[in-house]
Amino acid sequence: MTSPFEFSFVRSVKQSGGTAVVFKLSDNDVVSGAETVDPGDSFARAMRIAKFKAKKLSKLDIIAPSGSPTDRVIIIGLGKAAEIIAHDWLKLGGVAAAAIDGADKVTIYLDVPGGIINAKIAADFALGMLLRGYRFDKYKSIKDEGEETGSAGKPAKITIVTSGSVLAKRQFENSLAVANGVNLARDLVNEPPNVLGPSEFAAKAKELEALGVEVEILTEREMRRLGMGALLGVAQGSVRPPRLVIMQWKGGKPKDKPHAFIGKGVVFDTGGISIKPAAGMEDMKGDMGGAAAVTGLMHVLAARKAKINAIGIIGLVENMPDGNAQRPGDIVTSMSGQTIEIINTDAEGRLVLCDALWYCNERFKPVFMINLATLTGAIGVALGSYHAGLFTNDDTLAANLLISGINANERLWRMPLGRDYDKMIDSRFADMKNTGGSRQGGAITAAQFLKRFVGNTPWAHLDIASTAMGAPNDEINTSWATGYGVRLLDELVRTYYEN
Repeated sequence: MTSPFEFSFVRSVKQSGGTAVVFKLSDNDVVSGAETVDPGDSFARAMRIAKFKAKKLSKLDIIAPSGSPTDRVIIIGLGKAAEIIAHDWLKLGGVAAAAIDGADKVTIYLDVPGGIINAKIAADFALGMLLRGYRFDKYKSIKDEGEETGSAGKPAKITIVTSGSVLAKRQFENSLAVANGVNLARDLVNEPPNVLGPSEFAAKAKELEALGVEVEILTEREMRRLGMGALLGVAQGSVRPPRLVIMQWKGGKPKDKPHAFIGKGVVFDTGGISIKPAAGMEDMKGDMGGAAAVTGLMHVLAARKAKINAIGIIGLVENMPDGNAQRPGDIVTSMSGQTIEIINTDAEGRLVLCDALWYCNERFKPVFMINLATLTGAIGVALGSYHAGLFTNDDTLAANLLISGINANERLWRMPLGRDYDKMIDSRFADMKNTGGSRQGGAITAAQFLKRFVGNTPWAHLDIASTAMGAPNDEINTSWATGYGVRLLDELVRTYYEN
């Protein structure tokens, strides 16, 4: 992945030309870097004339004052010192990335008066710039104007001036790993469905071997031998054969049990015989957002050499309405031996996941299983685009995920499970139905379905249907594909489970 920015971290710099980015608290008159870039004390006059109050995430763009060693200055507001939270530094990095407008050389004076800057903050700021700098324009013959990179498509040279430069540079290695993992997930979701089928997605995952990830790819024949009738039933309507990808990162002790992450990878979802309306169907290229997040996470863990044993499993299929496609009323047998009556072929993601979950649990006996899936429109009705749904059988895992979501600002909301909902998917003809047959509680009955395939293993289901794609843009994301889940799960691993 090509970065739009080339970073260096220094304690001091002799600036000559280019753009300077400085910061101001709303409750402190001093501007960071002023002693270098504002020899005539002109900032105060410029802010007064522009009525710039240094509110959080605000900015003022001015021509450098006479005698300054720089050409242009961007002043970014921080708000009040006591009200700054950790995630604000990612947002501030995003604001800076948007403000530099194709500059070739940028010097960022990060040390704000009051001593609130540390190496982690500097690295987070750079991460925010990288996340905001992402774009997906590989299929455009004419690129958009206003790119946030240097001229002629070259990376902008970003110099971050901070007293903790040595530690910041080390921290930035982790930030770069996270940025590349998030942007890998974004790339996968943004790719058009004629380009990214199950085999092509599997090949992308295979590339993680360059980072030390062990990658195994199961074909249709191998899955049939394992009895994955639920997953294969979804795939049988497409001319593109399914794949199950198993990624292993072995960064922990050899005897340590792995932590498992499973992703739904429906590379395109027409709904099958229960076909979707035409309007908006093009967005169903993103129905593999869970698999993309798992792949991005495995990239992060390997790139930063995480001290953990992790498993990433993604079930890759295409759901098409072919003459060979499964029908409403069909009964399929999952790998677990449990039978499933197909009520709606558009409730296909849970059929892919149930075999992947069972396979993971049987083969690896993990510490926990967390699955991610763009599973239901119902979760968007319930929560909108600002929280993903969390369903789990384990309170400790729930607490760890909820706190990690707050810290990464990829927020979760715990949803209920229970026998009353479970009864809604009981079938007259098989062990269960693949939907509850009602518009009520659709996200919950989907989770109840998955719960029947995890046994007693601690498990969490993240329904990311409204957060992985088409979510509102913010300071660190202007892409249709958000990469949701990568930073959340990296935060979870780093804080609670890494040795």
